[in-house]
Amino acid sequence: MQRYQNHGTSVASSPSPAALVEEIHAEEEECEEEQEVFQETEGRPAPVEQKNGKRSDAGDAGGGPKSSVFTWFVVLALLGVWSSVAVVYFDIVDYDSVIARAQEFRMNFSEVLQGKLAAYDTDADGDFDVEDAKVLLGLKGATVLKEGGPPEERTEKTSEPEVETSTQRGPEPVKEGAPAAEETSAAVPLPPFVDSQFVPDDPAGDEHPYEETNAIDTTGGETPPPPAAVLVEGPQSEETGVESGRYLTSSKVSQKAEPEEPPEAAAEPTLTPEPAVQPEPAAEPQTGTIGPTEDRQEADGAAEKPAEEQKEKAKKKKPKLLNKLDKTIKSEIDAAERLRKKGKLEEALKAFDSLVRLHPQSPRVRYGKAQAEDDLAEKLRSNDLLQRAINTYGEAAELPDPTPDLLRAALKRRAERQQFLGRMRGSLATLQKLVDIFPDDFSLKNDLGVAHLLLGDNKGAKKVYEEVLAVAPSNGFAKVHYGFILKAENKIAESIPYLREGLESGEPGTDDGRFYFHLGDALQRVGDDSAYHWYELGHRRGHFASVWQRSLYNVEGLKAQPWWTPQETGYTDLVKMLERNWKTIRDEALTVMDRARGRFLPEEENLREKGEWGQYTLWQQGKRVGNACQGVPKTCSLMERFPEATGCKRGQIKFSVMQPGTHVWPHTGPTNCRLRMHLGLVVPRPGCRIRCTNQTREWEEGKVLIFDDSFEHEVWQEADSYRLIFIVDVWHPELTQYQRQTLSPI
Repeated sequence: MQRYQNHGTSVASSPSPAALVEEIHAEEEECEEEQEVFQETEGRPAPVEQKNGKRSDAGDAGGGPKSSVFTWFVVLALLGVWSSVAVVYFDIVDYDSVIARAQEFRMNFSEVLQGKLAAYDTDADGDFDVEDAKVLLGLKGATVLKEGGPPEERTEKTSEPEVETSTQRGPEPVKEGAPAAEETSAAVPLPPFVDSQFVPDDPAGDEHPYEETNAIDTTGGETPPPPAAVLVEGPQSEETGVESGRYLTSSKVSQKAEPEEPPEAAAEPTLTPEPAVQPEPAAEPQTGTIGPTEDRQEADGAAEKPAEEQKEKAKKKKPKLLNKLDKTIKSEIDAAERLRKKGKLEEALKAFDSLVRLHPQSPRVRYGKAQAEDDLAEKLRSNDLLQRAINTYGEAAELPDPTPDLLRAALKRRAERQQFLGRMRGSLATLQKLVDIFPDDFSLKNDLGVAHLLLGDNKGAKKVYEEVLAVAPSNGFAKVHYGFILKAENKIAESIPYLREGLESGEPGTDDGRFYFHLGDALQRVGDDSAYHWYELGHRRGHFASVWQRSLYNVEGLKAQPWWTPQETGYTDLVKMLERNWKTIRDEALTVMDRARGRFLPEEENLREKGEWGQYTLWQQGKRVGNACQGVPKTCSLMERFPEATGCKRGQIKFSVMQPGTHVWPHTGPTNCRLRMHLGLVVPRPGCRIRCTNQTREWEEGKVLIFDDSFEHEVWQEADSYRLIFIVDVWHPELTQYQRQTLSPI
């Protein structure tokens, strides 16, 4: 500032040269100082002094380099986002081709790796598979091969390492509680009642347990369709909220004693005998009431050992499917088989088709084609394609020079798929052919007996099992089925040892809820209280919801209790209607009894110990029965307003008349999907009573009793005159509308 003042005062006179020199020097020094300040502030201009005496950074107002870095970062980020959107929206990258190339690389790498591992092929089957890995890991002895001859003809000697096995411990016995005090004397001493909310899904037959087939049920229910049912194509409805596979069927092969082995990577799959038409065990129930004694537990554990031994034997034997012709084209067969095992079923079928054209006399090629058609039919849910597979299995068996193992495998699978489609007589003919070819194979004879049962031919099945037991008296499968047939013939005491010994054998195909059911029922009828031990064992094996609730056609998760109130069911309007109109219903029933007593048909389910019990049915399986309503038009008119009853496909609406001196054995209904209402019409006193679990009640005229008949119940009629009631079955209130529409009838 001093410089500007001097300059202002010297305008009139010129400065001296010395003064000018000093002023220039001063300006140069000031410039140097300003450059130093600029460098110290990292290139930012010096603050400017404002009029109010404050200083401001000149760089802040101009958006200098500090803000430019952030701006460029935002710009680059936005460019990246929009580039990604453009790639997806305009389909710039073909992701399908990228994934396909990756899969192709993985497959090629797998084949290369397979070639590298061929050096570790210990069983000389041409590839490295699970059996070879077991040898390398020390789980199985190496194969000793004979010198010379093709690999299929070499004898195998395996040295198995010793493996320690721990003895299975049975469940600890539960202390039996004393039964509730009841004046009613049941057929045998009763166990205590335990309320169980868990209902396993393990349906089996009611009137005839071998009526159903292995057909797939696509309706969302738990029971198999009738034999002539076809596969339904299309997605399953999601209204029920039930996961796929939630419901099981009793027509599937039981794997309790012989669990299914995963498929191996070998070209020739291991085939093990499977008993036909046995139930798959349901999930382990969470409740229990009676525990078996320690001796019985030890016996149960011992019974499981033979099944384990048989399973190990089945594992050791690898079937020989190649004859001399097949061995010359083994590489082509293996290539097509690899496609099938990888799930490329269309390509596999084309490969086998071309091989059939080139080698029409090859049984192994024809068998491979049948397997590919079978797998593809399952994938596409096509009955037509499945019928083609059945025909091709037959063609493979008819070709010249098939190996015994291939002949057996082809015909056995053909019989199974025929049963699946409901072709019972065709399946019977196929199995009879198998038995004729392999007369010493008891498992095939046992399957033949089951085929007779599926046709309702108990006499033919009985003959087959008698032949088996004559040669192999300890065959558990034949014993349990023979005992089942004897009980169906009402030979109660005679059936018990066969059923018991068959179950104790633990052989594959014997762990079936129906056999526990009928053994316990037979023991009850002869007054043997060990019946409840077998019911408890069936419960522990997952066949029954509890000792009391032993129905076999079940939907999981439904509320389970023996007695219900109208409010609990939600059907109060129906109950009120019945109780309001009970006299009208009674009068119509009495008119029918007087004029057309023949309409009351005798009970035919073999549930009576003694006495007379007749029934007049109006609705059965959700449909009217003939012209039955013509005799009781008012009753039918009243009922038509209540679809929960008339539309109950798993129940009945009927009159029931029981004469004095009648006793109905303890029994259970077939399903947990219904509740049963009893309206008293003519009830003489005293002497008419019904027990459900350990609670006994009596009917009253004009009043409704409601109970779940999937629980054990028993009836006595000890009055002086007949008892008449009106029975109305209704859907279980917790079933969804979709389930009510799609569950199969019973």
